[in-house]
Amino acid sequence: MTQVSSTARGMARYFRWALIATVVGLLMGAFLGWQTTGTISGTASVFFICAVLAVLEISLSFDNAIVNANKLKTMSPIWQQRFLTWGILIAVFGMRIVFPLLIVVIAAGVGPWQAIVMAAARPAEYARIMHDAHLPIAAFGGTFLMMVGLNFFFDHEKDVHWVRWLERRMQEYATIRGVEVAIALGAVLGFSRLLGPVDSETFLHAAIWGLLTFLLVEVLGGFLDRSQQMVKAGAQGGVGAFLYLEVLDASFSFDGVIGAFALSQNLFIIAIGLGIGAMYVRSMTIMLVEKGTLAEYRYLEHGAFWAIIALSVIMFVQTIAHIPEVITGLGGAGLIGLSLWSSIRSNRNEARVGTS
Repeated sequence: MTQVSSTARGMARYFRWALIATVVGLLMGAFLGWQTTGTISGTASVFFICAVLAVLEISLSFDNAIVNANKLKTMSPIWQQRFLTWGILIAVFGMRIVFPLLIVVIAAGVGPWQAIVMAAARPAEYARIMHDAHLPIAAFGGTFLMMVGLNFFFDHEKDVHWVRWLERRMQEYATIRGVEVAIALGAVLGFSRLLGPVDSETFLHAAIWGLLTFLLVEVLGGFLDRSQQMVKAGAQGGVGAFLYLEVLDASFSFDGVIGAFALSQNLFIIAIGLGIGAMYVRSMTIMLVEKGTLAEYRYLEHGAFWAIIALSVIMFVQTIAHIPEVITGLGGAGLIGLSLWSSIRSNRNEARVGTS
């Protein structure tokens, strides 16, 4: 009983702010529901949508937490804390509020204030513009995420393999310069041929920007961290790693933000629900780093990076046909769950060998 309570207290420490955000967010959702509908049923409906959006964000972004932890474990404690504080502000206000508004500003050719008025007074029109912008967003985010996943497996120093027959082969070809870029461009060209002439051009343009963004973040991240190390010896994973994680988080957020409009057309309801989920993703990231979960379960991050590649392909497919968000979430969770089971089984086999 004492051990269970101690474990519960430890978990509460990591998720304290996420739980506070849940309570505050759901209360704000209930208040918004009452203000917009004036009925108990309408209030309950908005409350429920906020809760569902939070669960949706957590299920879609669990692999994000694992990938974040993989990068975050190399960062100094001060930058880990900055990622949890500054990063959550960027994640909630930047990606869940400013990003959708920016899309409408660019697509509709209106000012920021007009976009806010449209979100509040004409949510159906706002949602339509967001959905019309889905193709370039999916192309950009899908290409960036595909590069993230491929970059993990095409690593000549990688010595732990989960899907051995495939990952070993990928490691062998890692010495070929630009192999990840070639694979990503091949996928982009293949999907672009399935679209009409106008959509194909839009898809290719956005995908190239996604590829360039990944390469620029890699270059800029290395330059910033090297400069920081020259200024202060021993600084690990500073500005560059922080920038990389924020762009990565943004790419994960694209699909969730667009998909959220299937449940609600109200920007503020979406921001509340996805914001709650983002808090849990940040908390899970810190917990994975501090508890050393990735080292204990050796294949867990492999499952997360395979889930990222699967998500990138799904984002490409969504430019052709709609795929329900529940399938996206369950697919990623399934790969991560399978990698966790493989890790546990491998640990048990090693323990039996060690005791024999």
